[in-house]
Amino acid sequence: MNKPEDKQQFLRKPKWIRVKAPVSREYQATRKLMRDKNLHTVCEEAACPNIGECWSKKHATVMILGDTCTRACAFCNIKTGRPMAVDPKEPMHTAEACAAMGLNHIVITSVDRDDLADGGADQFVQVIKAIRDMSPDTTIEILTPDFRNKPGAIETVAEAKPDVFNHNLETVPRLYPKIRPGARFYHSLRLLDTVKQIDPSIFTKSGIMVGLGEERLEISQVMDDMRMADIDFMTIGQYLQPTPRHARVERFVTPDEFKKYERMAKGKGFLLVSATPLTRSSYHAGDDFAKLREARQKKLAAKSA
Repeated sequence: MNKPEDKQQFLRKPKWIRVKAPVSREYQATRKLMRDKNLHTVCEEAACPNIGECWSKKHATVMILGDTCTRACAFCNIKTGRPMAVDPKEPMHTAEACAAMGLNHIVITSVDRDDLADGGADQFVQVIKAIRDMSPDTTIEILTPDFRNKPGAIETVAEAKPDVFNHNLETVPRLYPKIRPGARFYHSLRLLDTVKQIDPSIFTKSGIMVGLGEERLEISQVMDDMRMADIDFMTIGQYLQPTPRHARVERFVTPDEFKKYERMAKGKGFLLVSATPLTRSSYHAGDDFAKLREARQKKLAAKSA
């Protein structure tokens, strides 16, 4: 007989969270390009619900440093284990894929690589350089791990001057031992603060999931913490349970609640906020980057007026 908590693992998705299965020709073409270049994407590995929409528009988030993570977060569908050696061709293949898709904006993320002396920082730098060489007009957004205090890792990546430096806090501090046990909330926050101190011109970005049991007051406090670190852009999306072995969905947050979170965040001074059930770190990233630049220009104009 099933226990009550077993049933809660399979909460029926509400209508606002359902998406169509990917079938378009453009989706298939993007998938083929990733396979041809031997590249991994977080879209596939993390089972993103927006993959059909994004890939049909030739938008894909490339995941570097392989497809195997050295950590096992309770929310994440990426496999855990002993990673393969770093592929020296990965930066060039990523740049070639970016050029082939004609991207104006690209998002690069990675698995955690605690086995590497620099946590994978140099590979981010090499990917940024390769894209800059091949597609100089393409803006680059990176979504990095926390590098687990590897000496000089944050500085090395920030000095490569990505246009957006994203690192997700994922959830509220109280839930870290359960949801993100290999990380520390304030270390992640300090990482983004460090990026701003190194180069204030780089946009910083971070996001959290909701539906894991967090309280509204806790989310408000996370927003305040983010603003203390001068983070420009916040994303808030609904957590979806990838498999029965992952953390369960405690509840589905309604679209109206997401709108309230958006208003709350904007009131705290973020340049941009994306808060919807299907919001993910790189969802509509190119459009959002254009909005970020516009918002900064307006803020600077207002200060000088």
